[in-house]
Amino acid sequence: MKILFCTDGSKISFKALKNINGWINNAEIDTICVIDWSFLPDEINIEEKNFSYSCANVADTILDYATEEIEKLGLKTGEKIKNCGSAIESILEQANKKDYDLILMGSHGKKGLQKWLGSVSQEIINSSKISNYISKEENEKKKLLITTDGTKCSLNILDKIIPSLNLENKEIHICMVNEDPNLLFLDGTLDTNWLFEIQKQQQKYAASAIEDIERILNQYNIKAYETAILNGIPAQRIIEYTRTHNIDLIILGSKNKSKLDRFLTGSVSKRVLENVVSDIWLARCPN
Repeated sequence: MKILFCTDGSKISFKALKNINGWINNAEIDTICVIDWSFLPDEINIEEKNFSYSCANVADTILDYATEEIEKLGLKTGEKIKNCGSAIESILEQANKKDYDLILMGSHGKKGLQKWLGSVSQEIINSSKISNYISKEENEKKKLLITTDGTKCSLNILDKIIPSLNLENKEIHICMVNEDPNLLFLDGTLDTNWLFEIQKQQQKYAASAIEDIERILNQYNIKAYETAILNGIPAQRIIEYTRTHNIDLIILGSKNKSKLDRFLTGSVSKRVLENVVSDIWLARCPN
């Protein structure tokens, strides 16, 4: 697995590195550090040459420390990339240069005004077509929640990433959320029998989807600890399940919609990411 590790030298970024090490078998990690001065107002004058030199020194220190941490975890170190400027632009540019499987980031989980202003991790998620791993705090690295919507995309995602995961002695949960039929229809009154039939078919479809996930796990002699068919609003129910069961990592599938589509309609993954402290593996559906 080829990973692009993004660090600003913060503790949370290195906690992300420790967390993912509890889930992967083998990985080669390129590290990028960007000293972002894009926040500086235009009217502030700086000696660009000297400032750039200082940025480079700071980035070198962070990258050297990152290399030491990667080696301590028994992972393979790859390229070290440093830059001064926009963190978002630099990370996306680097991500497009190589065939990375995953972008690894820490997120500070900002709230209020800071949350509305966005964050580097959220913008990377919105703009990149590569799978993302986002971590907010160090955890036990034991409980995994695999979510599915029953589509071929969900199965393709697991087929791709399961071989790279270390799931020995892990507690694996699988869940699917059926949306309440009452929420799907805004006008008119539904016939009770017809509504019951819809719910019956939903349960049947969900049970089949979970069996498909279990079948993939069985190929690697892995058994699920618990499976659940939930009903309601998908993001809300996933958040509730995650909190109730103290999940450490959630695997969420994501189709490569356009950035505008994601901005206008939102997504389950965005709501889950904003409301849990668990790590999120946002896995893009293979083409």
